[in-house]
Amino acid sequence: MASGSGTNVANFIEYFKLHDFIEVALVVSSDPDAQVLKRASKTKIPHVVIRRDQWKDEELVLGLFRESHIDFVVLAGFLLLLPEYLLKEFPERVVNIHPALLPKFGGKGMYGMRVHEEVISQGEYQTGITIHYVNERYDEGEIIFQAGFDIEPGDTPETIAAKVHQLEYKHYPRVVEELVQNMEL
Repeated sequence: MASGSGTNVANFIEYFKLHDFIEVALVVSSDPDAQVLKRASKTKIPHVVIRRDQWKDEELVLGLFRESHIDFVVLAGFLLLLPEYLLKEFPERVVNIHPALLPKFGGKGMYGMRVHEEVISQGEYQTGITIHYVNERYDEGEIIFQAGFDIEPGDTPETIAAKVHQLEYKHYPRVVEELVQNMEL
């Protein structure tokens, strides 16, 4: 599930394309203009828009997920707070990645470049990524994995973003793979 450009989604598609039993079965966006939908359309992976107002329709959303045989949900730049019914349907099977070392720089409105700008303005010495379970509050679910790096003199929000993306691409699919392989169906 993504709301933006979909580079992490593209990375997941590539990572799992030849996997024995894990596949990207559906790409979901809340934004009909999101670049992630264009990326997904270049593959044979089904993709759908669930608009902000449609998330209230539990039957619609869960029906779509069940029809697509979804067992695990990965957020990759998805900006909406998930409804409680979805979290109940997938207990400890919804994960997110955050572009900072939580619990710092998380919460509503803290995404993308806003996070990196705040990291610099607060004079942090280190930043990175956090992969965590999703709960009913932004960026407060149990932390699964973190990886970080030192902020160098002269780093900008843009250079930090590039370093964070490299950590995301390296670690997120691998961590999800481990979680899925170890879950009980």
